[in-house]
Amino acid sequence: MVPPNKTVPVHPTRITALLEDVLGCKWSWSILRAIHAGTIRPGQIERAIPGLSTKVLNERLRKLVAHGVLEKTEFPEVPPHVEYGFTDLGNKFLAVLQQIEALERERAQQGAPPDGLAAASRRQDRR
Repeated sequence: MVPPNKTVPVHPTRITALLEDVLGCKWSWSILRAIHAGTIRPGQIERAIPGLSTKVLNERLRKLVAHGVLEKTEFPEVPPHVEYGFTDLGNKFLAVLQQIEALERERAQQGAPPDGLAAASRRQDRR
């Protein structure tokens, strides 16, 4: 048992860190969906997602490439162009995200509020 004045260091696995990073970001899942739908060039992705800025798109794409979810292909043309696609890990990760999305739909069909955990927590706090 850990003494009350001590903390236990948390060392998330690479996959856990990836999941936290993607689910914790407002834009990552939308970007992955757009790429899965065949929108593979940055300009296309930006136009496909209302409100997404170029700066945020580039930041998220860099992180997704660094995590190994996406691969970036640069074409030496004039003007140069870049395309993004899923790696093997990215395809597996996409399947996990789609399962989470299916679970959300299932809960919504059962009448569970979208913030069910938060509502349950508030009820618990009032007791």
